[in-house]
Amino acid sequence: MHAPRFSLIETQRLEWPFKLRMPFRFGVITVTHGRQAVVRARIRLEDGSEHWGVAAETLAAKWFDKDPALSDAQNEQQLRRALEIATEATRAAGANTAFGHFADTYAQVTAAAGAEKLNPLVASYGRALLDRAMLDALLKAKGFSFWRGMRANIGGMLPHAVVPDLAGFDFSALLAALDPLRRIHARHTVGLVDPITASDQAERVDDGLPETLEDVAATYRHRYWKLKVGGNVQADVERLSRIASVLDRLHGGYHASLDGNEQYEDAEGALALWRAMEAEPRLAKLRNSILFIEQPVKRARALDTGMGTLAAARPVIIDESDGPLDAFVTGKALGYAGVSSKACKGVWRSLVNLARCRAWNAAEGRDRYFMSAEDLTTLAGICVQQDLALVSFMGLPHVERNGHHFVDGFAGRPKAEAVRFMEAHPDLYADTARGPRLAIRDGVLDLGSLDVPGLGASTEPDFAAMEPMPKAAWP
Repeated sequence: MHAPRFSLIETQRLEWPFKLRMPFRFGVITVTHGRQAVVRARIRLEDGSEHWGVAAETLAAKWFDKDPALSDAQNEQQLRRALEIATEATRAAGANTAFGHFADTYAQVTAAAGAEKLNPLVASYGRALLDRAMLDALLKAKGFSFWRGMRANIGGMLPHAVVPDLAGFDFSALLAALDPLRRIHARHTVGLVDPITASDQAERVDDGLPETLEDVAATYRHRYWKLKVGGNVQADVERLSRIASVLDRLHGGYHASLDGNEQYEDAEGALALWRAMEAEPRLAKLRNSILFIEQPVKRARALDTGMGTLAAARPVIIDESDGPLDAFVTGKALGYAGVSSKACKGVWRSLVNLARCRAWNAAEGRDRYFMSAEDLTTLAGICVQQDLALVSFMGLPHVERNGHHFVDGFAGRPKAEAVRFMEAHPDLYADTARGPRLAIRDGVLDLGSLDVPGLGASTEPDFAAMEPMPKAAWP
């Protein structure tokens, strides 16, 4: 189809606080609460009509920038500023296609962010949120679901100087051939302080929801798991052995990924963990279940050191190192085989990296390069639905999900909002004694109801029950 051009006319930036029902530790931070950013974008099509769209994402501290000198509040200010920079550039750019807005301003937005000491991963957050809100508006204007609109290349994705390695690539053919999955597996995250068994708990939350790994396995019946490691080989092996004592009992087997969250100083340290796992009899079954290893090395060294030896044992992917748009290209030369998809890094970034996987695999005549679907505590409602719409569109069969476990359903949102979303998406949510929650049945998420006008949702949250996002106090 002809990709519509539009201008960004107005944005409304909002946010709201949430609390976790249990602490979640990953990398260098233990999270107990947070804030979600919500962006509304009003666009004007060339026919003069105007339309609103929305996007939502957690303002996550200590992931986009893990500098210990920065407070969590400063990390939030960084992300607010990234959104301001993306908005300013897009407003000034005038009319463009949805992909054009991203691609034509990418260098400008990244440079402006860099001038304020915001790294490319932080810069991508603002661009990602705004792009999703504008794409949502465009899809609603045309009455298209994300799946239908993207297969028709409504965003106008085409070769561009911002991705010179894909010159000549047929993006329209790629998009048209994608067959969205209606059911995908939820890959449950086991954080670094998550209780494995009841003996790990001095006291329970006692809210009727799963708490220990044993509880989760019995309740949701997952077949896919994501296991955090902390950078200390001995401690990691012992904790993984305790996790294995639970997972090994699962009927039907399981698959897992290891997430290093940049906790190892170099590739040799990460390799030492794998060698120690090989030497531990208690980890035989778990080790055989590992599909890939995610970002084990700190980003300062991750893309200047070879991963060949570790990658010979299991494929290794980049996550936090996926800052510059060409990071996956750099990683490929070092032995990385994959890259994460996260909606917080951008719809267009994910699709560019999917195109790379297809091009490289075709060139090598084998399916070596791949994408994994990862989480950043996507909360119920707009946030999780937009991420799931993207993941299912790309055909990724399992996705890390943790927001439903660490945040109690729509906790922090008005009950009427939760009910609206559940009624609009009865396959994705289930009513419980505690209100609507994400429905995981035998480890699987049903996504058929995401096939509605917009980016995974036609229902909107209660904007009146949010706070205006303050102007960023950065730098």
